Amino acid sequence: MDLAGWGNFPRHDSAVSAPRSEAGLAAQVARGHAIARGNGRSYGDSAISPRNTIDMRNFDRMIAFDAETGVLEAEAGVILTDVIDAFLPRGWFPMVTPGTRLITLGGAIAADVHGKSHHIDGSFGACVNWIDVMGPDGAVTRASRDENPDLFGWTIGGMGLTGIILRCAIRLKPVQSGWIRQTMIPADNLAAAMAAFEESMEAGYSVAWIDCAAKGAHLGRSLVMLGEHAGAAEVAPQHRHRPLHVPAKPKHTFPFPLPGFALNPFTVRAFNALYYWMGTRKAGDSLVDWDEFFYPLDAILKWNRLYGRRGFMQFQCVIPTETAEAGLHALLEAIAGSGQASFLSVLKRFGPQTSPISFPMEGYTLALDFPRTQRAIDLMPQLDAITLEHRGRFYLAKDSRLPAETFAAADPRAAEFAAWRSANGLDTAFSSAQSERLTL
Repeated sequence: MDLAGWGNFPRHDSAVSAPRSEAGLAAQVARGHAIARGNGRSYGDSAISPRNTIDMRNFDRMIAFDAETGVLEAEAGVILTDVIDAFLPRGWFPMVTPGTRLITLGGAIAADVHGKSHHIDGSFGACVNWIDVMGPDGAVTRASRDENPDLFGWTIGGMGLTGIILRCAIRLKPVQSGWIRQTMIPADNLAAAMAAFEESMEAGYSVAWIDCAAKGAHLGRSLVMLGEHAGAAEVAPQHRHRPLHVPAKPKHTFPFPLPGFALNPFTVRAFNALYYWMGTRKAGDSLVDWDEFFYPLDAILKWNRLYGRRGFMQFQCVIPTETAEAGLHALLEAIAGSGQASFLSVLKRFGPQTSPISFPMEGYTLALDFPRTQRAIDLMPQLDAITLEHRGRFYLAKDSRLPAETFAAADPRAAEFAAWRSANGLDTAFSSAQSERLTL
């Protein structure tokens, strides 16, 4: 099967199976070089094994829920949107969610996804109580912070390279409504945007869209969005009788891949200027529904077609707090100077995190999407070098092209991870195209 991640690059001819039982799963794992694949939302080749890709979407049962503690036990193939559909009407919402709800729980754990609340709640692993992991021999091991803690720690953020995540227990958070109190803060440059983040560390959610085409005094101009779950009494009068219910909106599907010339530096700069201007007109406080606040891109199905058949690359790094302003300034100058402005550019503030292999650390993370043109490909090594210079590291769930030596230089933990995998007989049992490219 011809297989790719969400960025539609790279593509691999892959052997794919979709077992429906633990016995069938164990038989596939025994073939070696296995990697689990969820809903295909990692951007590159982290969920592709040319020799043995295992589609986990048949393991999609919710097993148990504790209405007192908000703990959900579920199989790894359950999709986050199904969790929201089932439990938001009961007053519960994911404690941590990325920018899409179309991911599996197993994928969320393997990538240790993060969201707009990292500075408060941490990454997805912070809400995981335990996981059941299938090893090379088909045996299933339960791991938690107290039971098999090494397996637990390396699996969260381990990109599926420690075994097949089969089941998990995660904690949801109680909410009173399906609405978010949003505050929109236009920031005229990067320094103003970072000041808005630092002054809003108590906000439950924070994120910024950045105009990567802006230059000079406006370099890094942004729309900073803060959010809090609204109380039942705060929703609009017409919704107060059902505060947890949000009227459904129609979904649209991007009909076909755009031609290569449609998304170019000129159209991207025009879009960015218009988007910033529209955002300034929405400055201040408003009430928006949960779907609009957390998942604006999910409103357009197959939005990756925007980038055409050639696909796109996402560059996402995190730079520690002490070097963040200088590092981000250098990245944005390089992007603006190249003319390869990003269509979707997001800045978030990370809080403290210490974990064996997960991506986040305290600082700022910048995520950028680029059409896969030669000029954009040529820009990537420059962005890599700036990230290394400022002691940053890279997000594997978004990576499709990082050189092994760059990844190793950015994250010395990778060598320890590779050694642990080898010592436990996992290096040939579980592998992906990405892990082989990065020599993990």
